[in-house]
Amino acid sequence: MRRPGLKPAGVVLMTALVGTLAIAATAYGRPAASSGGKAVVAADRAAVSCGSARIGIMGPFTGNAASIGQEQLKWARYSLSTFNRQNRTNYKLREADTQLVASQAATRATQLAADRNVVVVVGPAGSQEVQAVARTFRGMAYISPSATNTSLTIGKARIPTFYRVVGNDASQSVTDARFIRDRLNGRRVWIIDDQTSYSVPLANGVQANLRAAGATVTRESVNQSQADFSSLVTRISADTQVVFLPWQLANRAATFYNQMREQGKRATILGSDGLDSGDFIGVANGSYFSAFAPDIRLSRNAAIRRIIAGYTRQYGAKAFQSNFGPPAYLATQAAYVALKAACRDGQVSRAEILRTLPKTNILNSILGGGLKFNKNHDPAAARFYLFRVVNGKAQFVS
Repeated sequence: MRRPGLKPAGVVLMTALVGTLAIAATAYGRPAASSGGKAVVAADRAAVSCGSARIGIMGPFTGNAASIGQEQLKWARYSLSTFNRQNRTNYKLREADTQLVASQAATRATQLAADRNVVVVVGPAGSQEVQAVARTFRGMAYISPSATNTSLTIGKARIPTFYRVVGNDASQSVTDARFIRDRLNGRRVWIIDDQTSYSVPLANGVQANLRAAGATVTRESVNQSQADFSSLVTRISADTQVVFLPWQLANRAATFYNQMREQGKRATILGSDGLDSGDFIGVANGSYFSAFAPDIRLSRNAAIRRIIAGYTRQYGAKAFQSNFGPPAYLATQAAYVALKAACRDGQVSRAEILRTLPKTNILNSILGGGLKFNKNHDPAAARFYLFRVVNGKAQFVS
């Protein structure tokens, strides 16, 4: 590994992405603020050799959400191997399976924090998991490719060391409510949350927007572990036009869809980003879902198309079934850029990553456009997209 001497006061790192995409990362900014109290992460300022440095990756690699977790993992692996090859580095991932369960995420976070070679983490996937690991990761930066709860980055409960590469639910709730009202003509709507810290605030936001627009909204709630919704479906009135499901488990939503159709209920389902999965897309014909990332397979950008071609050569086309994977590529890229910039003297610490990451500037990302973090550690430019399920495939709508 190259060790070109001491770090200068400011560093600009330029790296080619599959020929033409470029990254620029500038170091160093001020470290992220502490949340107060004694640090939970041991030796968060201790430097380790860059030859042994690791990027942690947390996600639901097994369990009910494994279809999206496996995509995130494969895209993260592909991202890191790409940048290692292009830059002659040899950074590695340390993988931690959370199964989209907050308590398991907390356990895995403790294990990652105890490994002093892990200096930055990609993940976790779910908002409730991000909250569960916040205290443990108080001394370490972590970047989620899919957690959208607004309060993670905005307000009194914001987590100072947390970053994400996708938009938040303040934006998603407006997007979804407007689509229900204007495109689906939803005047009588059922909203059913799944009782998680991701689902409930998003459901609240959509409900508030719809009611402000004059819609009649019925609100229900189910537990994520519930697998039979037939009694709930029975209560949905025949004149209901839209059912909004801000759920995280797409296979549960597929069951809900089937049970609606079995009972002759024809209301249109709109799911939030959690339903952007083959588990739902392969079943729920005529339904819709929102997504925090575009379908990059529609991109005409040559560099993005080369990335897709390389990924599918390695993992196969069936390993790319949702929009969850490319943000994991981007989150891993952001972690890599910060790590490489911090490693100019051959050593790196978690505190150093916290100083470097806020200055990330990815000029042309896999999602299109660039990636910069605003003062809240949200992407400076982000939006949500709408898709329709048509014969087992997701068709872009807006």
